[in-house]
Amino acid sequence: MSYSYAVARADASLEESLSRTRGVAGGPVRLVRAQGLAVVVSSVPESDFGETALKARLEDLDWLESVARAHHAVVETLFAHTAVLPLRLATLHLDDNRVHDMLGRRADEFAWLLDQLAGHVEWGVKVYALPPAPGSPAPAAVPGSADTSPGRDYLRSRQRQRRSGEDAWRAAQDAVLSIDAAARGLAVDRVQHRPQEGELATGPGFNVSNNAYLLPRESGEEFQARLLGAAEGLHGIRVDITGPWAPYSFTASDETDEAEETHREGGAEAEATERKAGTQ
Repeated sequence: MSYSYAVARADASLEESLSRTRGVAGGPVRLVRAQGLAVVVSSVPESDFGETALKARLEDLDWLESVARAHHAVVETLFAHTAVLPLRLATLHLDDNRVHDMLGRRADEFAWLLDQLAGHVEWGVKVYALPPAPGSPAPAAVPGSADTSPGRDYLRSRQRQRRSGEDAWRAAQDAVLSIDAAARGLAVDRVQHRPQEGELATGPGFNVSNNAYLLPRESGEEFQARLLGAAEGLHGIRVDITGPWAPYSFTASDETDEAEETHREGGAEAEATERKAGTQ
């Protein structure tokens, strides 16, 4: 099967820039060209990427992450040389002829998107609410008070932890609003992703916001400074800024023509894994 990574404008240097690149399942990458554009593809075994097999494979996060890392590596290699339109993780066609047909159908759309994305990069911004520090002391009871007892001290401790958690959540929400306002002054677009949970979340805290911003390439340093300044002084939160990346979050809408192509998406979990692989 043909696994597609990204679309770019076809030029003489493109093939040379990818000559040493290996894709998913370790296969060499190649170009499928049409109407001045090229899709970067590689061959993958149907035993792993056919419809039935892929559904089972997507339940294996270790396998999924290895695919996401290989996918990301190809896209970033291409992105180092030219404007690129990343395709979704596990975008599959039966063969290169089907890839060529898809590219021909969507050439105008892809060309327009490449024009819009040229000179721009994606930055990811996650905001986390931090849990109360373990062992935080409970409010002291008034000496000699009848309220002093181990049971009441325990309840006070639990109440304090709950209030600390609520304070951290409010601080995180304040940070989200402040950071987004600061980002909007530089960003030309924003995509709100679902907050990450479970194995897809990394580091301490609860992910309350997971946004992607599209910026002019030269604005990265100012963007980071503005966002960190907006979060300064807000306690109980953690801000994670990553980038610059190829514009994964700002690509074309998916098209599925079952008579002509097989387009497999890993769903939200696969998308989150792809983004996680790109930030480590």
